[in-house]
Amino acid sequence: MVGMRDVAKRAGVSVSSVSLVINGTGYVSRDMREKVEQAMRELDYVPNELARNFYHGKTDIIGVIVPTIQHPFFATLTAHLQHEFADRGLQTMLCSTADSANGEAQYVDMLRRHSLDALVVAAHTTHDPQYWRAIDRPVVAFDRNLGAGITQVSSDHVHGGELIAELLVRTGAHHVVMVGGPRAQFTDLGDHSTFPTVRYVQTLEDRLSQARIAHTYIESGEVFDIAGVRRAVREAFDTYPDMDAFVGADLAAAFAVQEAVSRSIAVPGDVQIIAYDGTLAADCAGMPLTTVAQDFRQIAHTIAACVEHGIESSPQRPDATDGDANMTIIPVTLHERATTRR
Repeated sequence: MVGMRDVAKRAGVSVSSVSLVINGTGYVSRDMREKVEQAMRELDYVPNELARNFYHGKTDIIGVIVPTIQHPFFATLTAHLQHEFADRGLQTMLCSTADSANGEAQYVDMLRRHSLDALVVAAHTTHDPQYWRAIDRPVVAFDRNLGAGITQVSSDHVHGGELIAELLVRTGAHHVVMVGGPRAQFTDLGDHSTFPTVRYVQTLEDRLSQARIAHTYIESGEVFDIAGVRRAVREAFDTYPDMDAFVGADLAAAFAVQEAVSRSIAVPGDVQIIAYDGTLAADCAGMPLTTVAQDFRQIAHTIAACVEHGIESSPQRPDATDGDANMTIIPVTLHERATTRR
């Protein structure tokens, strides 16, 4: 393998001179630069990009922590993030916490050791806000409240809940059953709601209560428990024969369509089905799903912009108070289709 010493020998210069040319640091004469570049061409020398980036104090690698890539939502999010980072000359290092018990701690350690340039956290965490502030390196949270001073990007889940509630009130729903993750995780960091996503559930429940529409929430387990989602959907149909509206993430809604069809329950005549997210899973339900869609392209673009800003400037403010965390809200949209009444 050709190295810098070989280039230096061919060019008749010192290794340090070759390093200056490759890394673009310090002054080298035009004649010396031409000799080094000519020697590199003759030897087909390709600089070690990773070592070169470390020399400059950067790696161009962004760590992305998600719970699992088996779930359609996180698979879609990851795909958009990788595309967005690639467009900016950045590489993505993915960690699925469901598949790596020490993944989160390992990535935080890599960030502290400058093996990563920044970290995107889109997985559940039990660490308190001080843990994340103490990293003093760029951290961007997606749909997670990691505490004051940590940049956060989130979809407008409150509006998402309002859109579903308005639809169900307008279409005359009487008993709405929702399937989602463990409620214990909604507020497990004291006053902080770890998952901004639950705001759509909380908003929907509030609006349904105001409209005097019965509603029930069924826990489906952790996000990586796909079988648990199917069980929760089956429980909804087994336990609540008066259910005339079902709400859940795309995967749960797709399972609900399958369950209704297997029981000869008419959709939307007997039960309306509404999906939340807008991933490919919503298109594989067997019929077009009414969906509250998150804007994955805009989410990824905003996260990438926040990451770049964090790398170029101070990543976060240790003295920030709870009221001034940097949060960006991305709009959601409702697409009405065949699984709800008109």
